[in-house]
Amino acid sequence: MKLPRRKFLYLATGAAALPTVSRLAWAQAPYPTRPVRIIIDFPPGGPSDLAARLIGQWLSDRLGQPFIIENRPGASSNIGTEAVVKASADGYTLLLVSSASAVNATLYDKLNFDFMRDIAPVAGIIRIPIVMVANASVPARSVPEFVAYAKANPGKINFASPGNGTTAHVAGELFKLTAGVDIGHVPYRGSAPALTDLLGGQVQVIFDTPVTLVEYIRARRLHALAVGTAARAQALPDVPPMGDFLLGYEASAWFGIGAPKNTPPEIVDRLNKEINAGLANATIKARLIDLGATIFAVSPAEFGRFIADETEKWGKVIRAANIKAE
Repeated sequence: MKLPRRKFLYLATGAAALPTVSRLAWAQAPYPTRPVRIIIDFPPGGPSDLAARLIGQWLSDRLGQPFIIENRPGASSNIGTEAVVKASADGYTLLLVSSASAVNATLYDKLNFDFMRDIAPVAGIIRIPIVMVANASVPARSVPEFVAYAKANPGKINFASPGNGTTAHVAGELFKLTAGVDIGHVPYRGSAPALTDLLGGQVQVIFDTPVTLVEYIRARRLHALAVGTAARAQALPDVPPMGDFLLGYEASAWFGIGAPKNTPPEIVDRLNKEINAGLANATIKARLIDLGATIFAVSPAEFGRFIADETEKWGKVIRAANIKAE
């Protein structure tokens, strides 16, 4: 999902040992002593890229070494993850983990790594709610009205997604399962063409993040029916949570930092402390919130439990909907 260039430039302004380290070595050579790479599984220009660059610049300023952002898109975010899995567990190669990581754990039958086993959780950064949006021609202005309309017209409504197996896709499948409705799925190659067809009426609904949708919602060209998070989104304060209508529904895109397994706990704790300090910084916080995000400051253990829960939840959806990787 690409941010408009002017918006991205505004938001991004100002942001740009051995595998096992003994406590004695830690005391003699405080981490980091050389540049650190943060590998991103996505192309430049989206929310993931901005979040990583803001946190990377913060860490550079706080820890005195460059934190270099390296974009490695491809294979539905698996290329970058595999590179980090194979890296030395010394804190000098980090991964921007995301909701795609939790989805891919079940979506792909054969990966050269096990995400839950091979990546150590370090810190959360942000969560961005998935919002359910309908074309203006759909005669429903609430989730109950849409469910009733869909049940009265089985198989006649289609929802778009930026691609098969994306967070937006599985969020739509979770809606189908939870609401008990028969609506079709039309995958696109990215959010932009999906949005074009949604506006044109070729598809009727989309489940996606607010970044590219907010301006059309405010102009009443699209109708936001619900957000996937438990609380209302700051970017869409008048839109109710889906859980108000469908018990247990929750869907969001999220990003955080991970490291190769066996990364020394001293390094993980140091990074967690500094990242959470950055998330409390007023400037960084404001830029992240401008993406429609909520701050996701948690401990490594809390982040690990969250990832495990997300992996289990999306695994159930993928198996129930029989979703296959393209």
